[in-house]
Amino acid sequence: MRPAEGRAQKDLEVGRAEAGGLTVTVEEGLAAVRGLESGALTLWGNAPAFHVRTVAAAGAPEWWTLRVRNAMPDAELVAVEDGAGEPLAFEVGPSLVPTEKVWRVRLRPGAGARLTVAPPGWDEARPFRFAALADVQEALPKVGDIYARMNEDPSLRFIFFAGDLTERGTQEQLEEFQERLTASRIPLYATLGNHETYSGGDTAYHALVGRGSHHFGFQGVRFTMVDSADGTVDPRVEEQFDTWLEEARGAVHVVGMHIAPLEPVGVRNGSFSSRNEAAGLVGKMARAGVDLTLYGHVHSYYAFSNAGIPAFISGGGGAIPERFDGVGRHYLAVEVDPSAGVRDVALVRVD
Repeated sequence: MRPAEGRAQKDLEVGRAEAGGLTVTVEEGLAAVRGLESGALTLWGNAPAFHVRTVAAAGAPEWWTLRVRNAMPDAELVAVEDGAGEPLAFEVGPSLVPTEKVWRVRLRPGAGARLTVAPPGWDEARPFRFAALADVQEALPKVGDIYARMNEDPSLRFIFFAGDLTERGTQEQLEEFQERLTASRIPLYATLGNHETYSGGDTAYHALVGRGSHHFGFQGVRFTMVDSADGTVDPRVEEQFDTWLEEARGAVHVVGMHIAPLEPVGVRNGSFSSRNEAAGLVGKMARAGVDLTLYGHVHSYYAFSNAGIPAFISGGGGAIPERFDGVGRHYLAVEVDPSAGVRDVALVRVD
């Protein structure tokens, strides 16, 4: 009755680790801990800005190398020791990959610290543009041409990915996805799709990418990803979603999930298993003032409305196409303004 219950529990474990004399907690689980050993911490970011709490044991090293993969290219590190001033931190040097950042930071043994990884002005309300994409799956070997097209647009800040990164969700496929993502000049923040559940429990996804359901802010706009990979939302996730809807009330709010609650055509199983659940969730988003919903799963393009909320299905990442629209491979370029809402959602054809 709760097919996503295990994933909802795993979400709560993302961003927590203890090894090498350091205890690490990523606030809100917005980054996955990819490696932790004495003097070295590696994270995979799943939001443009996030905070990390650390507590160093008495015998821990004083200097640590912090490596953040899937970071904003202009991200900076601000490290503040609990109850003290700002510890010393500096960037090691430019990386060959724009979305990888490396710093050396002093974490005093026996003390705690808060590390913030974010670009300058991330918490200032300003208009910006981002890309929306979903459903790469078996087209993983050729996804680079989509990244190349995105790279031609310097205004795009990140990719908002609505699930189905790979065909089977295995560790090998997810690692390949992340390796190919280095061709992109901007990071990709994702939720998982039904294809990430095929490998037997999506353990690899949580370890390599992070949470299936999460919430973050950037330049005055709120973003929420909801795990709907089973055509339903787990009650634990829906409770979190209620909190995120309330936090975003009055702000511009973009919500993404893989399977749409209600899809506009109905010629295939492209929406929730329960229409009652779907209607309830859409009504909840409408009452909370959600400004835009972005979905995948259907390998095509649709622009429609649910309860007055602009909605888009953009499954053009390369998976076997459903050519009801004749669009083919594509992504969306979305312009948002924290003071004016969603200004534009443009379809960008790749082939």
